[in-house]
Amino acid sequence: MDAILHGAAVIDMGVATRAPLALGGGRIAATPSARGFALDVRDHLVFPGLVNAHEHLQVNAVPPLPRQQPFPNSYAWIEAFQAHFREPAVAAALQTPKALRLRHGALKNLLAGVTCVAHHDPWHAELDAADFPVTLLRGHGWAYALGWAFGPPVRASFEATPPDAPWLIHLAEGTDAVARGELAQLEQLGCLDARTVMAHGVGLGEQDIDKVIACGASVVWCPSSNLTLLGRTLDPRRLQAAGRLALGSDSRLSGARDLLEELCVAAVVGGLGSAELLALATYQSADVLRLPLHGRLVPGAPADLVIVADTGGAPADSLVRLSRAELRAVARLGMPCIADPDFADWFDAAGVAAVPVMLDGRPKLLAQALADPALLTLEPGLELAESAPARLAGAQA
Repeated sequence: MDAILHGAAVIDMGVATRAPLALGGGRIAATPSARGFALDVRDHLVFPGLVNAHEHLQVNAVPPLPRQQPFPNSYAWIEAFQAHFREPAVAAALQTPKALRLRHGALKNLLAGVTCVAHHDPWHAELDAADFPVTLLRGHGWAYALGWAFGPPVRASFEATPPDAPWLIHLAEGTDAVARGELAQLEQLGCLDARTVMAHGVGLGEQDIDKVIACGASVVWCPSSNLTLLGRTLDPRRLQAAGRLALGSDSRLSGARDLLEELCVAAVVGGLGSAELLALATYQSADVLRLPLHGRLVPGAPADLVIVADTGGAPADSLVRLSRAELRAVARLGMPCIADPDFADWFDAAGVAAVPVMLDGRPKLLAQALADPALLTLEPGLELAESAPARLAGAQA
């Protein structure tokens, strides 16, 4: 659908402009269409859709391991989790079809303004569905970790990764000697170059960070997960300044509720300002993943948008500390997905059927395609409003 957003400050790579934002064919258009729907968003800010650089989509409804003392590394956490699999609530959650759990992870991200996700697990046919709620990183290589025999073999998967694609691996996820030695081990395997994207990196020392920056590799920072499992996280500042850092939420199994909550944690523990954090959640993560048109609002980029009220301060401050219910609207490929009720005309103009829902106690409109009751039951804080069942029934009749 063609549309023109008027009156808002459009935030691209930290720079605010007041020119109208034109959408056409699911992309940011260079020039407005005369037939475009005019959306008045004065007193608002428009940001690119957020980019989540590390996520396990299928486990967000699985109950986490009860909080224990910090683990020395992720392998110890994995070992402790084996007994947790026998807990009735965990077993019941895993009985939910994987396709539905993957969609739930995508919906969790979309509700928080995330429109592009790097899923770090085996591919599944559901991820290729035309109506999957978020855009996914594709064409990349991956291994799980050096110390756990799951997923593709490390060296073989690295060698099979094209030179222009990222290769993902969990690395140095710990505080002990095992974690501290993993970068050297990876280098000895010949798997450290500009393709290498390491999730977590808590055990990296200063010389390790020098090496990461020098070879053009990158780290995905997941502070909530690190603090929960390990009791500490990395200092992100040097990697961020070098453009070698991305941001990820991991999953609710160990991390924050969503990427917005991850930003709030990062603001407290990382020593980075709001503008730097916004960059991490948009174009810097996109660059690490080699997705040059994501996390930006430039002609040709996907029309993935997050709209928030303008609070009058620095633009990044208007988003970085928000919760998902405070977002005014989230759109993907130019189509509204979830928004406050006063955006109903946009749904109508786009031909997107919407149903009323409550999100964390606030009324919203949700695209009907996302309102599968089986999906909504997996997401705490999201439920159909009282009038929604009748509207859904009418649409299905």
